[in-house]
Amino acid sequence: MQAKIIQIGNSKGLRLSKTILEKYQFGDTVNMRMEENCIIIEPISSPRNNWSKSFKEMRKNGHDELLIDDHFEEETNWE
Repeated sequence: MQAKIIQIGNSKGLRLSKTILEKYQFGDTVNMRMEENCIIIEPISSPRNNWSKSFKEMRKNGHDELLIDDHFEEETNWE
């Protein structure tokens, strides 16, 4: 795919299509690095992004049950 370099003020830049932005989940900032003769542009991952929304959805669907007990046997057998 070819892309045209455009003038942006005193700088130059590349315009990325909405399709590319959505497919690779690019936000407002990206990670950019150079390797040999390439410039690699990667989305910055936010692994905990939208956790709150996911937890609410889990609760709504009844998928928020405990997987392990919230106490250990040693804690209940105090002498």
